[in-house]
Amino acid sequence: MLNLKVGGVPEHFNYPWYITLKNKEYTKKGINLRWQDFPGGTGAMCKALREGDIDIAIVLTEGIIKDIIDGNPSKIIQTYVKSPLIWGIHVGAKSRFKSIDDLENATVAISRFGSGSHLMAIVNAYNNGWDITKLKFKVVKNLQGGIDALTNGDADYFMWEHFTTKPYVDEGTFRRLGDCPTPWPCFVVAIRDEVLEKHPEEIKTVLDIINNCTSDFKEIENIDKTLSIRYEQQLEDIQEWLSITEWNDGKPITKNLLTRIQNKMVGFNVISEKINSGRLIKNL
Repeated sequence: MLNLKVGGVPEHFNYPWYITLKNKEYTKKGINLRWQDFPGGTGAMCKALREGDIDIAIVLTEGIIKDIIDGNPSKIIQTYVKSPLIWGIHVGAKSRFKSIDDLENATVAISRFGSGSHLMAIVNAYNNGWDITKLKFKVVKNLQGGIDALTNGDADYFMWEHFTTKPYVDEGTFRRLGDCPTPWPCFVVAIRDEVLEKHPEEIKTVLDIINNCTSDFKEIENIDKTLSIRYEQQLEDIQEWLSITEWNDGKPITKNLLTRIQNKMVGFNVISEKINSGRLIKNL
């Protein structure tokens, strides 16, 4: 039996992995797949891929593109969630900041450099016409670190997925000043080159299983109630999230899509230059 380790954020996007693991769908195909939560997000997963601690990552598109360009020996296999990710822009409950415009010279909390919270802070600054070279960052590791930093005044604002942070807005820990959607599909599946070379058929089997689950995920009976309870979110918030979220239907990722995303990332100063998109992807 082949051992494979997959990592992702402990958020509602990845519940299909929980379902397929619980049903032992991979085991039935001779694959011992193990899931690892990464509360630290994309930056932590990129590091784990580089170091061989995981084989597969369900990772933010912009983060893994940048990290592969920077030398991560992995490839993007397919899109996982093809709709944008909605990044909430949050300040602490007692913050003096009242609007996004007030944040131009403020310090932004990020989980780590190269993470989505870092790269999307750059996108948000670009969208607002700020001088990106003057952005100030405070590394806080994860969501809890962001909560602590904003509460203690160590940073001024923090960007994280809108619905994951909604309970903290509702209880008054955060105030949300606005949202910043990703201008590209938000999550992709990335796999270490070594694993791709040695086990392409098994990887294809894993993708077939997860794509089969996501294809009718929204039709699962009471899935909204299940997610609401598991992720401690209001039912209406989960229903709204389900209505705007689209998973990939199993189609391979194209070089044209990756080139368009890279063009935007260069424009946002998230990467300094683009590479041949064929070096970023591997289609099975």
